[in-house]
Amino acid sequence: MTFRNTAGILCSCALAITLLADEVTFKPQQRRWWAIQPVVSPVLPELDAAGRSWAQNPIDHFIYQKLQAKNLKPSSPASRETYIRRVTFDMTGLPPSPVEVQAFLGDSQPGAEERLVDRILASPAYGERWGRHWLDVVRYADSDGFKQDDTRPNMWRYRDWVINSFNQDKPYDRFIKEQIAADELYPGDLNALPGLGFLRLFEDEFNQAHVRLRRQELLNDLTDNTAYAFMGVTLACARCHDHKFDPLLHKDYYRLQAHFANLRIIDDATLVPPSKVQEHSTQMARYREIAKPTLEKIEALMQGPRANFRKQYTERLPEEVQAIIAMPAKDRSPIQHQIYYKAVTQIEVPDAEVIPKFLDAAGKAKYKALMAELDNYKQHLPAPLPVAQIMRDQAAIAPPTFILRGGSIDQPGDEVAPGLLSILNPAPSKFTTIPNQDSSGRRSALALALADPSNPLTTRVMVNRVWHYHFGRGIVGTPNDFGVMGERPSHREMLDWLTHTFTTTDGWSLKKLHRRILLSATYRQSSSNNVEAAAVDPDNKLLWRYPRRRLEAESIRDSMLFVSGLLDPTMGGPGVFPTAPAGTEIQEGRHWKKSRGTQDEYRRSVYIFARRLVRYPMLESFDAPLAFESCGRRQQTVTADQALELLNGSATHNFARALADRIGNDEGQSHDSLASRAYSLTLGRSPSSLELSRATAFLKEQSALSGGRAAALQDLAQTLLASSEFLYVD
Repeated sequence: MTFRNTAGILCSCALAITLLADEVTFKPQQRRWWAIQPVVSPVLPELDAAGRSWAQNPIDHFIYQKLQAKNLKPSSPASRETYIRRVTFDMTGLPPSPVEVQAFLGDSQPGAEERLVDRILASPAYGERWGRHWLDVVRYADSDGFKQDDTRPNMWRYRDWVINSFNQDKPYDRFIKEQIAADELYPGDLNALPGLGFLRLFEDEFNQAHVRLRRQELLNDLTDNTAYAFMGVTLACARCHDHKFDPLLHKDYYRLQAHFANLRIIDDATLVPPSKVQEHSTQMARYREIAKPTLEKIEALMQGPRANFRKQYTERLPEEVQAIIAMPAKDRSPIQHQIYYKAVTQIEVPDAEVIPKFLDAAGKAKYKALMAELDNYKQHLPAPLPVAQIMRDQAAIAPPTFILRGGSIDQPGDEVAPGLLSILNPAPSKFTTIPNQDSSGRRSALALALADPSNPLTTRVMVNRVWHYHFGRGIVGTPNDFGVMGERPSHREMLDWLTHTFTTTDGWSLKKLHRRILLSATYRQSSSNNVEAAAVDPDNKLLWRYPRRRLEAESIRDSMLFVSGLLDPTMGGPGVFPTAPAGTEIQEGRHWKKSRGTQDEYRRSVYIFARRLVRYPMLESFDAPLAFESCGRRQQTVTADQALELLNGSATHNFARALADRIGNDEGQSHDSLASRAYSLTLGRSPSSLELSRATAFLKEQSALSGGRAAALQDLAQTLLASSEFLYVD
């Protein structure tokens, strides 16, 4: 099959590579690969009277049909208390407040569930929750990785762009396009530009002397993760040879990679209109003129050390790279321009890197005095412009891309033109350069192909991801691998129906997809076990009940903040640095800043600075992934350090103390009322008579042992925060 050409800009061009695709012969079995078949909307299964009575929407027709074939029945509906807790956690990562629970339980009018779902989908917390899921998929981090693990100070703008995109219900096809080619497809749209941060999320050893190898490693990382995130294929296995299991060719890897061959790192992409940029330049020129006497002294002091730094760090580079740096810009080829831009940042560095190595003690003292003198002019220094860290084309003409034998840059083979998977479309991508932007147009071609509604991989993959996060398991149980070694879909017809509806009827709206799932009878089922059903379907692949699941790491921490009354709802901005417990890998210094108090301590976990090599300890304990590669599904482990975190962790103690204060904020409460309030705030329900009597007895006994009501309340609060009912969603 082939993709429809949906954009006029994808026309042929004399500047484009015109190499013809080789004829490829795939076996009939390979062409029957289920994931590449066209998406069609199947006929809804006919149901018997019991099925019609149970079903709430078309999803339930497909689920019921599979259950009926195994002589199974769906579980009874969950209670309303369970449903509001489930939906709220699922969509916001936070529990419902007692007020919200009572309002829902008191809404006896028809359509209460619909009103609940609509209210939650409108919450800003939805974007923070579901944006975090996407950040897993694209391996988001605020640092480079490798030994230095240097900070990327403005990477957070991509994180905020993702969260805002979910909250705005940005159509998923537009969401794709902005991440691949916002600058080419939507020139001048400054709100779209941070989406290009997707292209900047690779690991990077920025000071690597082998600059060509560094370039290739960046391209490999970007190619691998584009394939995982958008197409759900393990194309990385074809980097060195044809894929061993899937019909993915060695050359397909480099055909996809060729779309990115022209990219250059841009860490100062301005997010204001040109008029503001010009205004800032004028103000900077005025500042330099006013501060000229001091700036000239600094220049005189640093001229020699800067030259020495450049000389030393240039000489460590290969001779080929040194020659490229030395040659006039007009003489450099496209690939030489890329080598230059990647090398020059290693030798043209801020003074802060030069001073420790090339200034003696007297020079350092003089530099410090001059900087103090420069402070006298800071009132004339304009505020820095907001910038994003992205990738974009360096010029209209791209460097060539070659098939690398064994994946080695020392073994280039045939040149390839940009293209998609040969089994989908063996022809090269059609594109045109964009002269006004000095851009090749290659990424536009890729973005439009990925976002084409007839693309069978991109569309199915995203629908499956949404299903996965709702039920803990996708219709395809391997969200990043739709290939032969991945799991086959448990309900292929339902996946196609949902996908077709998503791209046509619902206009790529993720919120409409959520709504269909949340209001289905399948989703509303109880999580109670059924011995007979479990014997037939022990993994619950047929969804005869709702799967009970533990909260993710971020939801555990955020929920503790929420119920304790500490949660700071401020959205966006640079990453925050909650206090790191003593003895953990993250310590104050190069890898972790000192906490700024409540500004850092009580923000949602999605805003915690994402150090690529080390996660914040509490999140790491509960399986938050490191950002080395795309994470389509998180592991869910049960380990000793989780119990220790809940019992002895400083963060948990802090949350429990605040929760205890909130529980006992009124004087004169009885032990019964304190216990009831503790259950209401923490678990969203009243305690049973047995729970109430036990909690009351505990408070009385613990008050005597620990020296007072406050300490006893903290112990009760911590016990509830560590309970399975708090950590799991039914």
